[in-house]
Amino acid sequence: MDSQSANRRRILLVDDDRGLCLALSTLLNDEGHVVETAGDGPEALALLRERAFDIVLLDIGLPTMSGLDVLEQARAIATPPLVIMMTADDTSETVLESVRRQAFRYLRKPFPPKAIVDVVHDALGAAAGLSFEVVSARPEWLELIAPCSLEMADRIHSFVLQLEAHLPEGVREAVAYAFRELLMNAVEWGGKLDPNRKVRISCVRAKKMLLYKIADPGEGFDIDGLRHAAIAHPDDPIRHLQVREEQGLRPGGFGLALTRSLVDELIYNEARNEVIFVKYLE
Repeated sequence: MDSQSANRRRILLVDDDRGLCLALSTLLNDEGHVVETAGDGPEALALLRERAFDIVLLDIGLPTMSGLDVLEQARAIATPPLVIMMTADDTSETVLESVRRQAFRYLRKPFPPKAIVDVVHDALGAAAGLSFEVVSARPEWLELIAPCSLEMADRIHSFVLQLEAHLPEGVREAVAYAFRELLMNAVEWGGKLDPNRKVRISCVRAKKMLLYKIADPGEGFDIDGLRHAAIAHPDDPIRHLQVREEQGLRPGGFGLALTRSLVDELIYNEARNEVIFVKYLE
């Protein structure tokens, strides 16, 4: 079996924009996938009940039935597909409802065609059965409990990026980098990349500030010691970077130092297994 056949998936594309359906179907067919389309929610649900699909690309603004309701029913199927939401709606409420109902990813329209190829590729590598618990999904307070895996960290990071899309570019980039760095540290160091261990993420959004709290299941670490992680190979410091890259990890210490420079406050608890960072808004 060639690699294209091994990665061949059944995809259901749900959108009432026929031109977009044609363009995305052609693109995904060219990638080797089998694509079927539906123009509204009832048609999509009928197809999902008739046969199995691996991935659903789902518009939120469908006629007669919201894509969010389709998402909820699709996720209730015995062997649910991964659902990628697509929408031109830029409100945080739609992002949060997608999180609450366990969407795999969330794409804002318009998006470059390659974005669909990339997100489908990510879905192909997703671990079966991994999901997160939603403690709170309000615009001012998002709180999740998630398995300690790099895949789940990427998913949560993508949702948080969408929530902060209204911010000035510089602030958004700083927040995105800091959040990803600290989340990845929790997953790698505290969680040891073990999906059976959980990381707890809280995002509080007020008028004048953003506050993020990340609690990992580990015993904590010495942040000053991490700063010197790159010199663990004194005769070949570049080798440290290569080893970590081969393991799918980032270079220890560098990212934390940069994070300190990007946020307004970075506070660890005594055990250093919980961290809060604050970014003030003008």
